[in-house]
Amino acid sequence: MTSLDTTSASPSRPRIALVIGATGGIGGETAAALVRHGWTVRGLSRRPQPAHPDITWVVGDAMVAEDVRRAAEGVALIVHAANPPGYRDWDRVVLPMIDNTIAAATAAGARIVLPGTIYNFGPDAFPSLREPSPQRPMTRKGAIRVALERRLAAAAQAGTGVLIVRAGDYFGPSTTDNSMFSAAMIQRGAPVRRILEVTARGTSHAWAYLPDVAETIAMLMDRAETLAPFEVFHFAGYQLVAGEMAASIARAVGAPRPRVWPFPWPLVVALQPFVRLFREMSEMRYLWRTSIALDDSKLRGVLGAAMPLTPLDEAVRASLKGLGCLPAR
Repeated sequence: MTSLDTTSASPSRPRIALVIGATGGIGGETAAALVRHGWTVRGLSRRPQPAHPDITWVVGDAMVAEDVRRAAEGVALIVHAANPPGYRDWDRVVLPMIDNTIAAATAAGARIVLPGTIYNFGPDAFPSLREPSPQRPMTRKGAIRVALERRLAAAAQAGTGVLIVRAGDYFGPSTTDNSMFSAAMIQRGAPVRRILEVTARGTSHAWAYLPDVAETIAMLMDRAETLAPFEVFHFAGYQLVAGEMAASIARAVGAPRPRVWPFPWPLVVALQPFVRLFREMSEMRYLWRTSIALDDSKLRGVLGAAMPLTPLDEAVRASLKGLGCLPAR
């Protein structure tokens, strides 16, 4: 692989990272993982945040180029984990935010890390997604993600290092309601009395535990000198057939076991003209109607046996506890 010394931390370039979206799920977990690996971390937030022992907060807006540039002064890494909540306003904010990140990284000489999604792909790439798989999405959000990654590829050609770590659907103790785990399968902040199964019967889906993805990013950054200017890795996570995630949730809850019901996709589709969240969820329904897996051969070739993968039941229990769904013990 081609090295990219200009964006690697070194004795003359401190390991300082800016995390855009540090108050969210993958952003917060990546910030914590980088701290564990010896990075000094700044977090960009539109509102003042409570004091944090590991993050220095910078007040600013990812939509304001000067705010991002100012927050990125002197950093070697920018983690772009900004994600509009509830899938809202993707057409207005996603591409301007990445443009601001690219401009700030270029000015600082920093590498950009992007937690990637599977929205980029259409049915012609399923069921096994590899890094070179064709990106021909069938949705508006997928087209936006393809455009985002193309801008990153152009930035890499111009000299700004880029690392994309792509994973399936996120879940974890700090997951947001962009995840079907906390937005559909269970109810955040309430005991689990029922579980809605979102995966179509007879198919499987790729899930990724947020702390594992974050740790993978930090481990790859420990090997930054080996990375190409534009590097993409797929993180396989858990390949679960319909019913397996629900069964793990039920095991975590214990007795009385919650009942499992099919997710009411027909109702969501019928109400999409009136409920914006349902409209956004309906657009992504195709991802839950066919089997999808990520091929992580390339990543395993770099990290080997050290690649993190928390046992599923342990990850699910920690997630339910973090989301306020398990009683205090």
